[in-house]
Amino acid sequence: MIKRILIHAVLVLLCLFIWLPLLLMAGSALMSEGEMLERFGAVFGMGNAPIKAAFIPSYPTLSPFVELLLDSPGFYVMFWNSCLQTGLVLAGQLLIALPGAWAFAHFCFPGKRALFLFYIILMMQPFQVTMVPSYLVLKRFHLLNTHLAVILPGIFSAFPVFIMTKFFASIPTPLIEAARLDGAGDFSIFMKVGIPVGRPGIISMLVLGFLEYWNAIEQPMTFLKEQRLWPLSLYLPDITADKAGAAWSASVIMMVLPVLLFLMGQETLEQGIAASGIKE
Repeated sequence: MIKRILIHAVLVLLCLFIWLPLLLMAGSALMSEGEMLERFGAVFGMGNAPIKAAFIPSYPTLSPFVELLLDSPGFYVMFWNSCLQTGLVLAGQLLIALPGAWAFAHFCFPGKRALFLFYIILMMQPFQVTMVPSYLVLKRFHLLNTHLAVILPGIFSAFPVFIMTKFFASIPTPLIEAARLDGAGDFSIFMKVGIPVGRPGIISMLVLGFLEYWNAIEQPMTFLKEQRLWPLSLYLPDITADKAGAAWSASVIMMVLPVLLFLMGQETLEQGIAASGIKE
C-alpha cells in the first residue's frame, strides 16, 4: 500500500513538472503588456528586477490574442506556410512511404536487407550530419529558398518507411494468400488488404510526422532565407519586449492543433506504435 502511494506521488510530481511550462505559457498569454514587462522585464533587457513568474495573471486579458490576430499579418502568412509544408510532406509520404514499406514487407528482391539497413542508418542520422549534403543538392537543383526545399526532404524521409514496414510485416500471411487465391493482384492486395488493415500504422505515421514537421526549426532555418517562406515555428523565437505577449499567444495557438490531433488519435497511435514494434 505504501509503495503504491509513493509511486502515485512520484507520478503526480512528474506530471506537475511537465505541466509547469504549459501552465506558465497559458498564463503569460493572458497578461497585459505592462504586467508582462513587470514580471519578465529582465528577460528582455528592460531592467534588472528579478523575474516574477506567475501561472495566473493579476488582471487576465485577451489583448495579446487580439494584437496577434488583428495586428500581425505575418502570423497568418507563417501559419499558412506551416499548414502548406506539413500537409504536402504528409501527403507525399503517403504516396512514397506506403508502397515502399509494402515492398520491403512482402516482396523479395536482391539487396532487400542491405537496402532496408541503409534506410535504418539514414533514419538514425541527425539533421546536422545530412545538412551540408542536402544543402548542396538543393542548391544544385535551384530549390533553395522555396517551399520544396523543406517539403521534398520530408517526403523522402526514412522514418515513415521504417514504421510502416514493421506494421505491414505484421499482417498475417494467410490473409494475403487468401486474397491472392481470390484473384487479387499485388496492387489490389496492397489497396484492399494492406491499406485497410494498416490504418492504425498509417495514422501513427501521420501523427508522428505532423508533430515533427509542424515543429520543424532547423530545416526551414537552413534552407529558407526569406521570411515570407518561414513556417510558424520560426516566428516564435522572434520574441522582443514590444511583442512578447503576441509571441506567447502564438505559442498557445501553435500548440492547440498538435494537442487536439494527438488526443483524437491517441488510441490509434498507441496501437500503431505497438504493432510496428517500436516499443521493442
